[in-house]
Amino acid sequence: MPREDAGPDFVEALARGLDVLRCFGSRPVPMSLTEIATATGLARPTARRIVRTLETLGYARTSPEGVVLTPRVLELGVAYTLSSGLWEVALPHLRELVERTDQAASVAELDGSDIIYVARVEVPKVVAVNIKVGMRLPAASTALGKVLLASLGDGALRAALRTETRSPHRAHRRRPVAEVEAELREVRARGWASTDGEVAPGIRSVAAPLRDGDGRTVAAVNVAALAAEVGPRELVEDLLPLLLRATGAIGRDYELIHAAPQRSVRRT
Repeated sequence: MPREDAGPDFVEALARGLDVLRCFGSRPVPMSLTEIATATGLARPTARRIVRTLETLGYARTSPEGVVLTPRVLELGVAYTLSSGLWEVALPHLRELVERTDQAASVAELDGSDIIYVARVEVPKVVAVNIKVGMRLPAASTALGKVLLASLGDGALRAALRTETRSPHRAHRRRPVAEVEAELREVRARGWASTDGEVAPGIRSVAAPLRDGDGRTVAAVNVAALAAEVGPRELVEDLLPLLLRATGAIGRDYELIHAAPQRSVRRT
């Protein structure tokens, strides 16, 4: 059935293919055709044709256990990350930040009411949080997300908070919107945010905005630490200054790259 408010140029077949790709993000794999059809609301024959197309293109593989996505799907997300230049710019600074703090560091961007991780450097730990590039979490429950939400204007913030999360992960408790907005005003005023066990018990995080040359927040950077290793006071007094230094360096490099003339030279 065509989607509401879709214009004449809307390609329904493409939208259905993307629905199939997305349904793997919040459910165990492999998935049967019946499970895919149920998750996407598609008829089973339609789901089968889409899966066969994805197989032909190398994005999916069918086994006796069901359908799984292949690593080639990563090309879709990596293409965006590389086109923005954010990954190349952030990576050396994230590595230095991780080396100095001995804790994991990440970069995330806002998508509706969620954050999506676009860069991450980890530290081998006996106990660690399973965060991967491309993972989605509810923004209002993360330090990264609070920083990004706090950068929005009132109208955009209300719209984001009204948007249903697409993350399979949920916060431990659902907070009133007024409470979230009050906290975000504090985050906006001080310029950073922290969390203590809101997404994963035993994990503390502090995050700061990554701004471009015009002062717009384009992403957020965090340091996530084990509560057994880093106390709340140490998080703010020791790790936050290092984080702020890293975000400033990433922002300066990011602006230099985007301010440089971009010109292709044709070989003669």
